[in-house]
Amino acid sequence: MAHQIIAIDGFASTGKSTLSKRLAAYLGYRYIDTGYMYRAISYYAMTNGLVKHNKVDEQMLISQMTSLQFEWKEDSRGVLHIAINGLIQGEELRTNDVSNLVSEIASIPEVRSHLLTQQRNLAKVQSVVMDGRDIGTVVFPDANHKFFLNADAEIRAQRRFDEMQAKGIPASFEEVLKNVIERDKRDSERKIAPLKKADDAIEINTSNLNVDEVFDILCGYVRE
Repeated sequence: MAHQIIAIDGFASTGKSTLSKRLAAYLGYRYIDTGYMYRAISYYAMTNGLVKHNKVDEQMLISQMTSLQFEWKEDSRGVLHIAINGLIQGEELRTNDVSNLVSEIASIPEVRSHLLTQQRNLAKVQSVVMDGRDIGTVVFPDANHKFFLNADAEIRAQRRFDEMQAKGIPASFEEVLKNVIERDKRDSERKIAPLKKADDAIEINTSNLNVDEVFDILCGYVRE
């Protein structure tokens, strides 16, 4: 059987990553978190002197893009993760500083082009569940299943805030809500691969649904 592609797009903090990871485990597919990839490049820019006065040195970053390669790598427990240049990164990618930079990084055409190739290469290995903002519209427009998740901004901000608090990442709810709203605007209005629902995607509003309820909905459509 040919490899299957399940695309899960949507706004920040709608549960995309949690649900995609769970669905991939349930189906025996690999999970690809494209947001992780953009965050990894944002973190790379921050830690390699490519961000000054909150602005990215785009030309310098573009000149280094070809040296940034993503691959599957096992951790100490034998679990496969996406690694950048052989390095598996973790919670350092989830800070507000990275969140505030990610949309700017994602709007750079050369970054998106490089990651488009990387994402398609990662999916050549086996069937995947991939989440992001343009998976069903740009990365895999012919995906076998497409979903688009949405939720009220305040609810999404509360989810992100609670997650950060649980992990000890400093932030205020007001800062998180501001970041969520600004990212929605930037992601939806950018000229290159804007965040939008694919015409043939199934939209699910997760505002009043828990993870189990949304997971059951996804599984129902996939089984069909």
